[in-house]
Amino acid sequence: MATVILARHGRTTANASGVLAGRSKGVHLDEHGLGQARAAGERMSTVPLAAVVTSPMERCKETAREIAKVQQGKVATRTERGLVECDYGAWTGRTLGELAKEDLWKTVQAHPSAVTFPEGESMVTMAQRAIDAVRRWDAVVTAEHGADAVWVAVSHGDVIKAILADALGMHLDAFQRIVVDPASLSVVRYTPLRPFVLSVNSSVGDLAHLRPPVKPRRRGKAAPSSSDATVGGGAGSA
Repeated sequence: MATVILARHGRTTANASGVLAGRSKGVHLDEHGLGQARAAGERMSTVPLAAVVTSPMERCKETAREIAKVQQGKVATRTERGLVECDYGAWTGRTLGELAKEDLWKTVQAHPSAVTFPEGESMVTMAQRAIDAVRRWDAVVTAEHGADAVWVAVSHGDVIKAILADALGMHLDAFQRIVVDPASLSVVRYTPLRPFVLSVNSSVGDLAHLRPPVKPRRRGKAAPSSSDATVGGGAGSA
């Protein structure tokens, strides 16, 4: 199946000030975040992307725009509601320092699968709709562009952490062990048997090794990716 690059949006004014933005409107990339998004796009510029799929939040759309504009050819950009930020409810717009004093904060840290944010979404619901969205889009991209295709999903920190936890076979309660920095890239390849996590939270280096072969399979004739893990670890990419 296709390979997905999970891109977190660049830094925002809310990130810089320690505020939980959630689904607040009008939260944009700051100058540093815009530079991060451009750098992330440059890292993927040699990889022909089959699609750029983004959360509907402004900060993700702005990041997706920077990724798409440096592609050598035109790439379709789509909005996917399943990738939207967690609905933090009454926590939205409050500072992290203030929230850390709440009793619920401890549960968020140690047992997130038990958390439903006041007037908001449960973390289980957030995780499941994001995982479903990525797997659905991966199947669509594979059917339309072949098993060697590469596409990008632009989303948010907790959302990407939940997708990675699923790909790693981890319970959601362990997802706080995963770090996903602004504008970082993580790479997952799904197969019929298991996902393979190729990288997590990378911020430097181009992704040229993900380029499809010179003679890709014919469109619509994708063969399933191997589900076998390489015993001993293999030789890696050339």
